[in-house]
Amino acid sequence: IFNFQFLFNPLLPQLNNFGRETPVYLYGIAAYRKYSSGSGYPNISLSSPLPGIPKPVFASVDGHEKYETRITTLENGLKVASQNKFGQFCTVGVLVNSGSRHEAKYPSGIAHFVEKLSFSVSTSKDEILLTLEKHGGICDCQTSRDTTMYAVSAEVKGLDTVVSLLSDAVLQPRLLDEEIEMTKMAVRFELEDLNMRPDPEPLLTEMIHAAAYRGNTVGLPRFCPGDNVDKIDKGVLHSYLRNYYCPERMVLAGVGIEHEQLVECARKYLLNVKPVWGTSSVANVDLSVAQYTGGIVKMEKDMSDVSLGPTPIPELTHIMIGLESCSFLEDDFIPFAVLNMMMGGGGSFSAGGPGKGMFTRLYLNVLNRHHWMYNATSYHHSYEDSGLLCIHASADPRQVREMVEIITREFIQMAGNAGEMELERAKTQLKSMLMMNLESRPVIFEDVGRQVLSTGKRKLPHELCDLISNVTASDIKRVTTKMLRSKPAVAALGDLAELPSYEHIQAALSSKDGRLPRMYRLFR
Repeated sequence: IFNFQFLFNPLLPQLNNFGRETPVYLYGIAAYRKYSSGSGYPNISLSSPLPGIPKPVFASVDGHEKYETRITTLENGLKVASQNKFGQFCTVGVLVNSGSRHEAKYPSGIAHFVEKLSFSVSTSKDEILLTLEKHGGICDCQTSRDTTMYAVSAEVKGLDTVVSLLSDAVLQPRLLDEEIEMTKMAVRFELEDLNMRPDPEPLLTEMIHAAAYRGNTVGLPRFCPGDNVDKIDKGVLHSYLRNYYCPERMVLAGVGIEHEQLVECARKYLLNVKPVWGTSSVANVDLSVAQYTGGIVKMEKDMSDVSLGPTPIPELTHIMIGLESCSFLEDDFIPFAVLNMMMGGGGSFSAGGPGKGMFTRLYLNVLNRHHWMYNATSYHHSYEDSGLLCIHASADPRQVREMVEIITREFIQMAGNAGEMELERAKTQLKSMLMMNLESRPVIFEDVGRQVLSTGKRKLPHELCDLISNVTASDIKRVTTKMLRSKPAVAALGDLAELPSYEHIQAALSSKDGRLPRMYRLFR
């Protein structure tokens, strides 16, 4: 009986020195027997507490955040941001306001080269890895359309070494001729792989941006075009880095370390350091604002042999249709994030329950009803001056026209009234995804760095959750109506014989029901 009672409520089994049970203990057993006996179950809902059972005492959280994000701006304009977090490891890195969108005056592909050449400092990469290994560390560099991020995860006691290494990697890269030649080979291999891989999502993302922002800012290629590989050399790289790698365009972010310690290391290694390319009296920075143009980018391609083997992927045609959303600095960013979560979607062979998004619109209205559709997924790309909400779908080349109409109808139906349950589900899913991702130290680092780089401050998770909770069905309807006024951006990959014209897709997105204009043929 004692063990059973302990499972029933671990706070109750209290025995005095003489082994006698206290009245509380006997009361708990009596309550258990009353509700567990075979005769006559009480008529009580499973969601209601049983009467006579002591109220449980739960652990409470002291405030929303144990540690706030602290920010210091050094004399040279560099921002230092930190978020303390319990543990013996930390993630520290430098984020630079530099990416493929800033390459209008340069050959496209510099950001791609910078990523591949990262951590090529005065010592070899092997020596860097050996140095980090002493502190259990790893390093990485990633570039996107608007940000370049150098990051290191290591033991807290190795912070001085980590910041010294980051300073060398960002401001003192060697860029030797043989390293640049090796990088050209790596870039060519990656471009070849991009066109051969079974998953076309990276290539489609590149195409939809080129269609939506034709020839400007975020529409510029993220991957180096094949024709530009031989145009990029040490002089071009130094010219670009001289203009964009300035302290006022950088943030040193850290998670899991004391703020004062990080500031001290920043002063030591990043305050009065001259970069290897020298300094420019006037930085020639491209301040262009993203101009949404809409349009179509098509790539005819034989997809029949993309994935051979015992279980080959069938030949598919991939379509991505997008409309302009908003910047992440605008208030409408949160309703768009909820709308994207509400659309959801995925592959037709995904397994799982509601937690995997099986109750999102693209599953319920598209994949569950049209067995021949292989994939339907919603994506939301947002930048400091614009954004793009798009749906990627894939199916057999003979059913492309029908697939496009299904997607245009889903866009039109977004402007209808969202059901209370589906809206609450989408908001809860978005909040849970946000909170679960922010349990990871590298994700917190990226969140701190990106927010401070773009806004100079950081919205804490509980603030974002409150904003998500306040989204209403009328907010969803309002942002969708505004989005549907923009021209569509279309990316198409594969066998495109049955692809409707751009004008027909635009007409469908301007209609009341999202249907494509009818086509009449004399001969089939």
